Amino acid sequence: MKLPTVKDLPVKEKRVLLRTNYDVPLKKIQNPIRLLADKIQNWVVEDETRIEESLETIKYLLENGAKIIAISHLGRPEGRKVSELSLEPVAKLISNFQFPNSNKIPISNFQTGKFSGWRVSENLILLENLRFWCGEEENNLEFAKELASLADFYVNEAFACSHRKHASIVGVPKFFPPQNRAFGFDFLKEIEVLSRIREKPTRPVVLLLGGTKEDKITYAQKLVTWADWILVGGKLIEYDSIPQIAKHPKILADLIKSGQDITMEAVEKFKEIIFKAKTIVWAGPMGNFYDKRYERGTKEIAQAVVESGAFSVVGGGDTEVALTRFGFDKKISFISSGGGAMLEFLAEGTLPGIEAFKN
Repeated sequence: MKLPTVKDLPVKEKRVLLRTNYDVPLKKIQNPIRLLADKIQNWVVEDETRIEESLETIKYLLENGAKIIAISHLGRPEGRKVSELSLEPVAKLISNFQFPNSNKIPISNFQTGKFSGWRVSENLILLENLRFWCGEEENNLEFAKELASLADFYVNEAFACSHRKHASIVGVPKFFPPQNRAFGFDFLKEIEVLSRIREKPTRPVVLLLGGTKEDKITYAQKLVTWADWILVGGKLIEYDSIPQIAKHPKILADLIKSGQDITMEAVEKFKEIIFKAKTIVWAGPMGNFYDKRYERGTKEIAQAVVESGAFSVVGGGDTEVALTRFGFDKKISFISSGGGAMLEFLAEGTLPGIEAFKN
């Protein structure tokens, strides 16, 4: 798949609207200086991975003289301003980075029309959480037009969000001519890897599905002709449609113990198939690994994936957290930034965020 790259854009002294994926986990820390006075708590970024994924594109744009307006969502505020879901902690973190052609300055508030945010570097601005406006998730074209009016070029560096038909993903590109829109480096790397295993995978292919999101069942149905085996765990097996699709000879689904983890019998069945695989795609943990009492299933499956020697692709925030927790994250062939987007691309060969560039 040939997609326009950020390298195609003449961005010198131009404004670039950069759609990033800064939907990062936050944690509270207490301010020790004022703790006794008013127990103020501050939010900080707990995991910087998604921010790091955008840095190559940001640095390239700044090196080439662009002025960047970065946009993102965080969580699900549903069109309301929720202080706990502000992108300010992300802005504060980014303001500590040193960027090319952009002098380091104290972080300051920024306002343009209805949009507020922060100037985090001389030529880099981060706007507040897009989902504070209803127009983002509703894909309101007037909202998209207002966003687009802020810049001369549009760059999508949010692969993990590009399966969603939201304004910043599918609406905004409509207001830029084809030659003024492109994809970032991380997005293009995702498409390169996923296209390769979609079109010419080394077989057998094993698809591991877990977690809680019911749409994975739909993806299982769509990918059953592509995969050699589909192994289903996590909360997915509690949905009503599972018994029906589990009748398919390629699909193995097993009940979870106490609603929290797959059984050891299921682990052994899954491992037997995993060790035969040459390509493994995994989206969603096998159980509630956040509770140590129920981490065994996910941990043993993760270890089996690593020990199989297969080319492994893992997608989704919870799955990545589990791999990191168990020390396997550096042993996976490729970690995709989005589970849902990864599965949709494998199933359809495209994404709404890609299709938006064709109009």
